[in-house]
Amino acid sequence: MQLARREATSTTVATRRGLIGRRQLKVLLRHLSLITVSAIFMLPFYWMIISALKDNAQIFAQPIKWWPDPVHWDNFTRAMTYPGFPYFRMLWNSIYYSGLVTLGTVVSSAAVGYGFARLRFPGRGLLFTITVSTLMIPAIVTFIPTYVLFKALGMIGTYAPLIVPRFLGDAFFIFMLRQFFLGIPWELSEAAKMDGAGEFRIFWQIMLPMVKPALMVTAVFTCLYTWHDFFGPLIYLSDPNKYPLSLGLFAFKAQRTTDWDLLMAASTLVTLPLVVLFAFTQRYFLEGITMTGIKG
Repeated sequence: MQLARREATSTTVATRRGLIGRRQLKVLLRHLSLITVSAIFMLPFYWMIISALKDNAQIFAQPIKWWPDPVHWDNFTRAMTYPGFPYFRMLWNSIYYSGLVTLGTVVSSAAVGYGFARLRFPGRGLLFTITVSTLMIPAIVTFIPTYVLFKALGMIGTYAPLIVPRFLGDAFFIFMLRQFFLGIPWELSEAAKMDGAGEFRIFWQIMLPMVKPALMVTAVFTCLYTWHDFFGPLIYLSDPNKYPLSLGLFAFKAQRTTDWDLLMAASTLVTLPLVVLFAFTQRYFLEGITMTGIKG
């Protein structure tokens, strides 16, 4: 009996060790796959940065130089001080443009999403359906009437056509925030109303803090899109002093076609603020992405 028990115990231990070994192997393979994919995605970004620290001869050298020698830190200074690329003025234009667009999108989308989710009024379902249906309309279809409208209002050449519409909400983010608001228990609203809170106070002090991750996702996505927006500023802005970095980088490329070292330095300077933004909002961004897959 004792011998049989020992053999059974040994078999159980061996089985457990085998399962643990397989599990560790799966984890190792998963991490190796993630590292490999991450390295592939990071390669263009790495190449842009090291090219910004080379001269043209090193960029096109054969075989490929994976590290600059010598390092040309002055490329960044030359790019920022180039007369056709006033970096700091364009940086301010981009911050001003993307900041107001982000503010308008977050506030308006949250307000409309809250209304669709928590307020009962006639035609709510129909209005929500129409709002979501606008996602199927290509932006180019509404471009000409929108341009004609802002031209009649005398706003061409200013940031108004780029900023004002974003204070009227974004259909995708309205839908996303509505789903978050629907996931909040109704008992919280009822308790707040019993304590004498109005609808605006419930929205501002109770609901918005509870959907903070979703608001951060809305803000980050909007800021990323606006920072890289090229078509809008190209159409509505004519004064080079009002160009954001996206449009300024294109003008810089047109002037310095063969200076790839300066072009890579300018591209790095344009991308750097977004890297800093993501570094500070990474926790909220990932939390919001995770919760987006749970809410519904």
